[in-house]
Amino acid sequence: MTNKEIVARLFEVLKPYRNKLVIAMVGMMIVAGFNAAQAYMVKPLLDEIFVNKDRNLLNILPLALLAIFLIKGVFYFIYSYLLEGVGQYVIRDLRNQIYAHLNRLSLSFFHRTPTGELISRIMNDVSLLQGAVSHALIRIIRDFVSVIGLLGVVFYMDWRLAGISMIFLPMAAIPVVVFGKKFRRVSTRFQKSMGEATNILHETIGGARIVKAFCTEKQEEKRFAAQIQHLFDTLMKETKYRCLSHPMIEFMGGVGIALIVWFGGIQVLNGTSTIGTFMAFLTALVMLYEPVKGVTKINSTIQSGLASATRIFNLLDIAPDIIEKSDAEVLPPFHKSVEFRNVTFFYEHDEPVLQNVNLTVRRGEILAVVGPSGGGKTTLANLLPRFYDVASGVLLIDGHDVRDVTLASLRSQMALVTQQTILFNDTVRNNIAYGSQHCSDEDIRRAAEAAFALEFIEKLPDGFETIIGESGARLSGGQRQRISIARAVLKDAPILVLDEATSALDTESERKVQNALENLMKNRTTIVIAHRLSTIKNADRIIVMQDGKLVEEGSHEQLLKVNGIYEGLYTLQYSQ
Repeated sequence: MTNKEIVARLFEVLKPYRNKLVIAMVGMMIVAGFNAAQAYMVKPLLDEIFVNKDRNLLNILPLALLAIFLIKGVFYFIYSYLLEGVGQYVIRDLRNQIYAHLNRLSLSFFHRTPTGELISRIMNDVSLLQGAVSHALIRIIRDFVSVIGLLGVVFYMDWRLAGISMIFLPMAAIPVVVFGKKFRRVSTRFQKSMGEATNILHETIGGARIVKAFCTEKQEEKRFAAQIQHLFDTLMKETKYRCLSHPMIEFMGGVGIALIVWFGGIQVLNGTSTIGTFMAFLTALVMLYEPVKGVTKINSTIQSGLASATRIFNLLDIAPDIIEKSDAEVLPPFHKSVEFRNVTFFYEHDEPVLQNVNLTVRRGEILAVVGPSGGGKTTLANLLPRFYDVASGVLLIDGHDVRDVTLASLRSQMALVTQQTILFNDTVRNNIAYGSQHCSDEDIRRAAEAAFALEFIEKLPDGFETIIGESGARLSGGQRQRISIARAVLKDAPILVLDEATSALDTESERKVQNALENLMKNRTTIVIAHRLSTIKNADRIIVMQDGKLVEEGSHEQLLKVNGIYEGLYTLQYSQ
């Protein structure tokens, strides 16, 4: 992505705040005008007061200076506050935009992209862009306007000296260009390394139990320290470039000012210029070089911001794999069947995970899906709510292709309970009511009771208002699962998917959760992905998946008589 494209997109983000920017620009022009006036006032100060002894002007000039500083201060506050505010608005908007975009991306994107990197994009990259927008933008615009005003004073005072100074002024841009590319490369490496460091933190903090159980604290410390060292080395390289660029411009400016002093001094000695004119010129020139030197100081900030903007816009440009059609219809309430017709699916360019699956699930039926690991059981369930799209074939609900209906109407008719229980660091009440914002307290209580969760919830320190910790860390595995089931009960969706919902539980917890699941499955069309075959004996129908194919189908008793894969799995489990 080129600088021109980045700047164009940043201006699109700035568009809603153009009125504030216009007011800020007017304020900056006023401040720049008074900066030029300050430089110009050196001339009457020296020529009229110190040389010609004009007492009247001596009484007026200090008051004029006070007025200049007061007005300049007022407008400096106005434009600085407005531009800082615009910068903060832009950062807020970008963070919200990125987060909203992430929510629209498909599950496959999150499987490919580490969580730590995404957190770094939203927080760190946007913060670096904030520095470029809030601080660098202010300084560049302010300094540009100041330079225009001071150039007017310089040429008004002495066009010949101004011409000499203009020879050296463009030379100050050389370090900016030379080091700009280096700053960009270093900043890109830094941001990538920061994402990797954030990911290590996310993994080790989230997996603290495993780290401690396997005594790998020192190993993880070394891994993190190596990443931090890489960050340090990158930052030191950026520091070296930044510290080197400033003295280079300082020296070039010094050469120009030395020549101006020599040439201007000759003019004063020869009587072709006054001391006041020369000093006013020199003052304006020194003030002119300050913003030029300032560009080198903020060049690294600008380049970091541009590198951040590239990463941010690249993320925003990722198109979701699952796209809702512009003419998508609302799916009517489910009443008949779910049908997989010649469905084939594969992840990216891997081997097919599902191959020509044909399956019909009737309303009210309990269908159990079993088979060896990697057979495609979970993938089959993930196609239902369109977490993924079929590669070929069609998935129909009551004859409607799921790709032709809105995602909200499709997913609102499904409830999901998985082996990996997803809970939030919030109250029990809010976790049960998640996705059902308009439910009453009585609805929540009934859902908890149906999930056999009410008894333990009432024993918690604050009952339904108890904060359960990250991922429900303060609850047992069985309790977390029953909260998840209560959430599904409250949603009251006609289609239910249970993905190995009891496989990670002990026998006692499994019994309680199984009772809760039986309540949940009443009057619902249920697809049960099971590892423990004891949990699906009473299913209306059982299908066996192997290598992405539907290889066996029937009741528990029928499949045992076949002496096939199901009978082998059953014998293996119950012979242990």
